[in-house]
Amino acid sequence: MAKRLKVANQARCIGCYSCMLACARTYYDTISLKNSAIDIQTSGGIESAYVSIVCHACIDPPCAKACPQGALTKRKGGGVVVHKELCNGCENCMDACLVGAIHLDSGKKAVICRHCGVCAKFCPHDVLEMIEVDESGEPIITDTEAEESQEVLPEPRQGQQETASPEKTESGAEK
Repeated sequence: MAKRLKVANQARCIGCYSCMLACARTYYDTISLKNSAIDIQTSGGIESAYVSIVCHACIDPPCAKACPQGALTKRKGGGVVVHKELCNGCENCMDACLVGAIHLDSGKKAVICRHCGVCAKFCPHDVLEMIEVDESGEPIITDTEAEESQEVLPEPRQGQQETASPEKTESGAEK
């Protein structure tokens, strides 16, 4: 079963960069934020909210279409696989990425999320999670998740009738 990375709880991010460091250390054997396939940013210093920029695992990835060398191929479940030996550093994939989740490493090769989940494992605040997807990239909803997402309304007490809420006008006043 294919999996992909999901930013599940962005408000919990404190900008510790553990996810970025784990990614860079795993794939580049360096402790450099520049080598991470995920990017944590803030627009106004430490008092602003943080944003996680990560590949959205497009079903029909525009970055792959934009690559003249064929260095990006579609990945089962969405996103792409990077064939670094074919990448010439032209930056077409960077321009084509709708969310800005692609950059080049020091060797001028594309850095794109592999959806491996190492970043999620190192995130101390559960901002990131891995979700199972089918071959088309659609999330697979388990029975437990479906039950949790359904709103349960209390049953009316015996002898009480259900009453509808009064209709309201556009100004909010009851009719």
